[in-house]
Amino acid sequence: MTLDQLYALIGPDMKAVDAVIRDRLYSEVVLVRQVAEYIINSGGKRMRPALVLLAAGAMGYRGLRHHEMAAVIEFIHTATLLHDDVVDESALRRGRDTANAMFGNAASVLVGDFLYSRAFQMMVAVNDMRVMQVLSDATNIIAEGEVLQLMNCHDADVDEARYMQVIHYKTAKLFEAAAQLGAILGNATPEVEQALAAYGMHLGTAFQLVDDVLDYSGQEADTGKHLGDDLAEGKPTLPLIYVMQHGTPEQSACVRKAIEEGGRDDFPLVLDAIRNSGALAHARERAKQEAELARTSILCLGDSQFKKALLELTFFAVERNH
Repeated sequence: MTLDQLYALIGPDMKAVDAVIRDRLYSEVVLVRQVAEYIINSGGKRMRPALVLLAAGAMGYRGLRHHEMAAVIEFIHTATLLHDDVVDESALRRGRDTANAMFGNAASVLVGDFLYSRAFQMMVAVNDMRVMQVLSDATNIIAEGEVLQLMNCHDADVDEARYMQVIHYKTAKLFEAAAQLGAILGNATPEVEQALAAYGMHLGTAFQLVDDVLDYSGQEADTGKHLGDDLAEGKPTLPLIYVMQHGTPEQSACVRKAIEEGGRDDFPLVLDAIRNSGALAHARERAKQEAELARTSILCLGDSQFKKALLELTFFAVERNH
């Protein structure tokens, strides 16, 4: 099932979220509008806001606050992208020049700050302490995840446990918060709220693991980023960690050198090591395990089209090519 088919159920709601995003992006400062609109309109999957809508739908929610909360989640995500691309010195995202490549690092960082602060203005307006607690905690943990990833760069001794912690903090936490917000809006019981939070965390983990695979197996036209970007930045992702632990001594030494030195000089050799060591199959299998945990987490939900879509989303996250 394609993402468009998955989103058909929430099509009108997604349009409403887009309208909120456009409205709340407004600033009298022209550069703020330009940078924010550039990154927001650059063709993302909108998975995190979709999670808010689907989780709220699964709870039978019928109000309008989920549109505002979905926009908040997208603003937080977009702010992290703006800051990420500056830290990583990335030039390409979603097949387009990054905002920092277009407008410069200073503008990207400052507009990222604007989006964070706008998100907090919006969540305060909802006037719900549980919502504010979930989102403020998530934002803080995401920031810790960014720093953890920075500490892991060029460190060839990072093991799978340390790397999974980065994923849980940096990526999965916002998926978790998105699903949890939908539950809170739908007045879910504490047990169901935790079930949806666990679903989001496992889905986000699966999603990031597949991103790691695509960094070494995807087509640039599909992924919208340069292959080997993670390696160039010295990031020890799961496929690389697997090669160092389970590859031949030569493969392990090659990957270790590439992580410690960064750059793209060794990319062909590393790519060969990854593809011939079973590293990609291992990372995909870990992603499938996480997707299965996500599905198991929401068995307690009542049957609905929204629950069915949440289940389908776990398959898309693992089987996608972009």
